[in-house]
Amino acid sequence: MPVDSRDPVIGRLIDRRYEVSERIARGGMASVYEGVDRRLDRKVAVKVMHPHLGDDPDFRERFIQEAKAAARLAHPNVVNTYDQGEDGDLAWLVMELVPSITLRDLLAERGRITAEQSLDVLEAILAGLAAAHRAGIVHRDLKPENILLAHDGRIKIGDFGLARAATANTATGKALLGTIAYLSPELVTRGVADTRSDIYAVGIMLFEMLTGTQPFTGDEPMQIAFQHANEQVPLPSSVAGDVPEGMDSLVHWATQRDPNLRPANAAEMLEEVHAVRARGLDRPTSVLPAVTEDDRSTTVIERPRKPRRGAPVEPQVVEDGGDGVATTALARRVTVRRRRGMLWLAAVLLGALLAAGIGWWFNLGPGGNATVPQVAGEPQAAAEQLLAERGIEIAGSVTEPHYDIPAGHALRTDPPAGTEIRSADSVQLVLSSGRRSLPVPEVAGLQLDQARADIEAAEFAVAEPLDEIFDASPAGTVIAGYAPDGTVLTELEELEERSPIALRVSLGPIPAAAGQSADDARAALEAAGLEADFSAEEHSADVPAGVLISVTVPSDRHMRAGDTVTGVVSLGPRMVEVPDVVGMPIPDALRAIEEAGLQPDLTTNIPEPLWGAPGADIVSQGTEAGESVVEGATVALDATY
Repeated sequence: MPVDSRDPVIGRLIDRRYEVSERIARGGMASVYEGVDRRLDRKVAVKVMHPHLGDDPDFRERFIQEAKAAARLAHPNVVNTYDQGEDGDLAWLVMELVPSITLRDLLAERGRITAEQSLDVLEAILAGLAAAHRAGIVHRDLKPENILLAHDGRIKIGDFGLARAATANTATGKALLGTIAYLSPELVTRGVADTRSDIYAVGIMLFEMLTGTQPFTGDEPMQIAFQHANEQVPLPSSVAGDVPEGMDSLVHWATQRDPNLRPANAAEMLEEVHAVRARGLDRPTSVLPAVTEDDRSTTVIERPRKPRRGAPVEPQVVEDGGDGVATTALARRVTVRRRRGMLWLAAVLLGALLAAGIGWWFNLGPGGNATVPQVAGEPQAAAEQLLAERGIEIAGSVTEPHYDIPAGHALRTDPPAGTEIRSADSVQLVLSSGRRSLPVPEVAGLQLDQARADIEAAEFAVAEPLDEIFDASPAGTVIAGYAPDGTVLTELEELEERSPIALRVSLGPIPAAAGQSADDARAALEAAGLEADFSAEEHSADVPAGVLISVTVPSDRHMRAGDTVTGVVSLGPRMVEVPDVVGMPIPDALRAIEEAGLQPDLTTNIPEPLWGAPGADIVSQGTEAGESVVEGATVALDATY
């Protein structure tokens, strides 16, 4: 993208730390710039909100809160958020700079990708999303534009923490069309979102990866939204016949209109993705015969009724005789029927109560079985509620550290989820105590390979790229290590496990250049990866022509590959012409020699008080007039009387 030289953000130093160099992208909510973290000397991406959003105080507050939540995410499949804040009129985020293309770029180039490739992308998306869901974060704006495919093969989710902040702000045109294609029915109809809304968007992206098209399209956003709210997403195999059955099933499950029928979160869907991969992707989806209207109709077959033994017969009508006899007989028979009916009702109620009691005992009561539910990732209170709903008691809880699941959330049960136990039995709840804090290794002074090994052995990661500078220590020596917040490791005792440690590594000393010829010095500097600027020249009586008099290296910053070393090249000594002073009075002759840049050496027997008297003139000079000599040379003068 061409950089607008009038962009006021370019060249700005944000928060006295992040120097913005160039704009690399512009979206509906923000512009993204490449910058340098001057504290850690590393490249970063700086996302600056557009002024029309940043001027809204409600937006700024939501943006800050969401950015703080996103900054707590640390996962290989999530673009890391390093910092956030406000600087005057700017609301900004500092994130990991990931050289990449987006999934949208890939689909635009290829149209669609294979089922195996789709599964690879899907696994990475769900892995990063699962970490977010466990942390209580919902993305809300998943789409191919936010999936980064790094040049080194990594797959990362971007723009966490921005969608909720932007809820109250509107979008138009292609931006809205691009977003609404992935909105879940509940977002369209009720404006609410949870983890299952993210799952719906993932299902739509999977459909698009497999088929090269979106399931619902239209010229207006409302047309697309109406289809999402009222129609079931078709199977990918209905568009591309080679889609395997397992991929059809994943799309169908993830894109159910009813969120209760979708996976509850990314971790649950990821388990099924692993199962699909284990089963293989060889079988395309089988096409079932079309269902006719006759097939849909239901035939109800009534069960034959047997005559009930002892059932009362219809009362007979007496044509003659007293009406009272007939009425009494009829009343007696009706009374008998009522009594029998009450007995039957009592028997039915008693049977129902007995059946209910037996059912309670063997299902919900102590005599029944219960399946231990899945509680992994749930807050402790929610996990306890899930167990209580199954009638399962908790015998106690223990804690153990976990990298992804926050402290106070459930890791598992003992016995594990899916185990059939008696309802009256109890389980132990295993809770996360959060990430471990581990001792920080000493890396300063080590060679890079050894420092890497020590960092990985201590269960940390080495941040890339390395910060390589020229230093007096030998090349490849680690000068210092830094925690993610910029703190030097020597100031810390412990650090959170898997934290990325930034390393400053020596490129070796800057090659000596002063006193060498300009050509030799330039060759040595360029071989070390530096640039040379020797455009300055000066005369020197001590340094031969073509040799560097001095070399200048900036004192306010470290030198890195590509930086420039400046130097001054000697033009040799300056030459001056000897003036003719023979016949001049002594004072005038001395002054003429000095003004020419030379040193007079006077020999005379005339007392100095008489140097101005008539006849006190220079008789001869040691260097002939008009001869060129080195500036500062001595000229002998004779004024003997």
